[in-house]
Amino acid sequence: MAGERLEKALRAYRMRYAAAKFRKERTAVLDEFCKTSGYHRKYAIHLLNQPDDAGEGTPRRRRGVTYSATALRVLEGIWKAAGYPWSERLKALLPLWLPWARGRFPGLAPEVERQLSAISARQIDRRLRTKKRSLKRRLYGRTKPGTLLRREIPIKADSWDVAEPGSAEIDLVSHSGPSATGAFGHTLNLTDIFLGWCESRAVLGAGEEGVVAALEAMRRSLPFPLRAIDSDNGSEFINHHLVDYCRKRKIAFTRSRPYKKDDNAHIEQKNWTHVRKVFGWERYDTPELIAAMNDLYSNELRLMMNLFQPSVKLIERVRVGSRLTRRYDKARTPLDRLAAFCKNRPLPEAVRALLAQREAINPFELSAAIDRKLDRIERLRSAAHPVRLDRRAAPLSPQRGLQLLETAHALR
Repeated sequence: MAGERLEKALRAYRMRYAAAKFRKERTAVLDEFCKTSGYHRKYAIHLLNQPDDAGEGTPRRRRGVTYSATALRVLEGIWKAAGYPWSERLKALLPLWLPWARGRFPGLAPEVERQLSAISARQIDRRLRTKKRSLKRRLYGRTKPGTLLRREIPIKADSWDVAEPGSAEIDLVSHSGPSATGAFGHTLNLTDIFLGWCESRAVLGAGEEGVVAALEAMRRSLPFPLRAIDSDNGSEFINHHLVDYCRKRKIAFTRSRPYKKDDNAHIEQKNWTHVRKVFGWERYDTPELIAAMNDLYSNELRLMMNLFQPSVKLIERVRVGSRLTRRYDKARTPLDRLAAFCKNRPLPEAVRALLAQREAINPFELSAAIDRKLDRIERLRSAAHPVRLDRRAAPLSPQRGLQLLETAHALR
């Protein structure tokens, strides 16, 4: 009886709500219904907009299974082999990896490939949600600001507006581990703004000559001419060696504003994806380790990141009042962006060679080769530093640091 009275009252409110011709009348009916029932306004609107025959007897239509367990298993396998890219990049790299997945996953049915080709980035996020493990670490820089030649190197504070490859940001990532004493390795990172192409080289120490030599090695590896570089204010960049090098090679040299990391946002992002995710925060301080890192940087890792790993590119920022909207283009690999740029002009020999090389490379085997070289580097590092440090150890908080200083002072 109580259920019938509730259904009858709800039907009466629905009729009044539907018969209201003006917004004020509908608002009055809605206010009365919310006050009587105690429902939230959004749920009340949902109930009042329901047809009268939408009762408990109406069967709820359930969506069928769209992605099979096999499709999700293959998706997870590609996700792991590609280095756990986020959903937009993972969706963009699936067409490159699926032809090689047939050999990796025997018996891969056409229906499974169809499901993986149709899956959206949002569904990828949902399906891999339970598998994701995020480990956030805070990076503390160890570079010293340079004081020489600041007046000769102009500051670049505006956003990049380039229509061709060749303009890049550079940065130095330290591999000192928990102690910055002595000589230790650094990674010189270079990121092209237009393509997202990235080159990296390891150097022992942050000497001026070593940095210039690494930059020259990366310049020779680029499939396009290097026209401009932008760095931070570290002394490894603000020096006569690099200034003279850029003048001889006719490379424009600018620097960011001091203590403004957002000025180098492109390279800061690549420092994480191309360096820290690969080598972590351990100490690399022997010539053998630096040589092994360069062997990986200049071969397998370079091919994986530039030929098989798509990235998104910011197209524009639109501000409406206090709201800032960022628009991105479709996720593509740096090589695909380079090929699209050369579409209406003769394709350079270096680009043709890279496209042919990608057709012949199995990305799963490339990923396995990267893992093997990383295992060798870890063995070399462990031999140089027998006592393995806990990577999960959190840095000291400022409060804990003050407590230790006070205790040491009291013991004196």
